[in-house]
Amino acid sequence: MKYDCIEETRDHQRSVRSYLYEFIEILKHRAQHHDNSKLSLEEKPGFDEFTPKLKESTYGTEEYKNNLEGLKNALTHHYANNPHHPEYYENGINDMTLIDIIEMFFDWRAATERHDDGDIWKSFEINAERFGISEQLIQIFKNTANFYEWKK
Repeated sequence: MKYDCIEETRDHQRSVRSYLYEFIEILKHRAQHHDNSKLSLEEKPGFDEFTPKLKESTYGTEEYKNNLEGLKNALTHHYANNPHHPEYYENGINDMTLIDIIEMFFDWRAATERHDDGDIWKSFEINAERFGISEQLIQIFKNTANFYEWKK
């Protein structure tokens, strides 16, 4: 009897579809609850004070880092409650899931929109060094930014 791949392929398609739909549901939940902790009593006062200062500074500069230092208490709480930040994990990026990475990627993109001189491409360079991100993952980020046609 000759092998016919139809049934096995359809089973495979259903399986992949099921995994992707489950992944999408988790991403939808993450999207709905992204950064809710910023509105908490532990974080909101710090973000109220320092967000305007961060907006006026260039990402990665000494001025930016000084503003982050002023936001330290709020950020400590924020990082401890949001797994899309490398600081959430003991081993940073290496402990993150694909879901965390995707949320982080789009968080970075949205963060660049807060700055007059925001630049996702420069963020990739700065964050590669800041978090010890592999060249391969940074290239995947760049490929994705190109897919979305984000300006260089």
